[in-house]
Amino acid sequence: MSSPRRSAEGRPLSASSSSNSSSPGSPALGGGRFEFQSLLSSRAPATEPTSARLRASESPVHRRSSFPLAAAGSSQAPPPSLPEDDRMDLNPSFLGIALRSLLAIDLWLSKKLGVCAEESSSWGSVRPLMKLLEISGHGIPWLLGTVYCLSRSDSPAGREVLMNLLFALLLDLLLVGLIKGLVRRRRPAHNQMDMFVTLSVDRYSFPSGHATRAALVSRFILNHLVLAIPLRVLVILWAFILGLSRVMLGRHNVTDVAFGFVLGYMQYSIVDYFWLSPHNAPVLFVLWNQQ
Repeated sequence: MSSPRRSAEGRPLSASSSSNSSSPGSPALGGGRFEFQSLLSSRAPATEPTSARLRASESPVHRRSSFPLAAAGSSQAPPPSLPEDDRMDLNPSFLGIALRSLLAIDLWLSKKLGVCAEESSSWGSVRPLMKLLEISGHGIPWLLGTVYCLSRSDSPAGREVLMNLLFALLLDLLLVGLIKGLVRRRRPAHNQMDMFVTLSVDRYSFPSGHATRAALVSRFILNHLVLAIPLRVLVILWAFILGLSRVMLGRHNVTDVAFGFVLGYMQYSIVDYFWLSPHNAPVLFVLWNQQ
């Protein structure tokens, strides 16, 4: 015979009590379940954000987006900035590239045209003639010839023209010597220093003094002397061939001669603007007439 169930105090439980205990509204078991469910429901909202944050931090997208940035910010330092000179060397300007290209073309063309630089060159037999042409454009013969003609002149108009020619030649020597001393460009490597009466600045190449003098004198003669057309053409050819001979002899580069022509042309404009006459420079003419 089965023994009856006993309570915690050792008293037997009746059927009614057992049926009441199994009902959902009983305080013994039903209340415990209700409290357990209410406890779970009260804790769920507090734990959901934390678990959501954990899941988001463990996601591959979050790891890819956050970890490299954190590692880069902690381990890699910003690259040091380059000095201004290094940046200019690494990123050359368009003007610098153009100037270097022009210089390379100038040196190449000058070497190709230096056909009379030596006796063994392709046109070495013409070298004596070119050296004679070189003397015709030298400053000393022009200065001495102008002073001699000025001392022998009896015409006031002739003395005025010769006085301004002397002023132009002195201005040319001054400007060319000043620019050569400032630029200090060496003469071509294939040049032979056998020039006629050189000074200290004549070891420099830029600009060509013969080219400046040829342009200056030819423009002066064409504007102040009445010459026939063949003589005028001959003056222009003399200036052009004299400038070309400087490159053929290896004395100058092409840019030296080109700039010399431009400078000589501008020098005449300066002389013409400051033209000396008995009206604006009477002291010079009076002193010269007394001599």
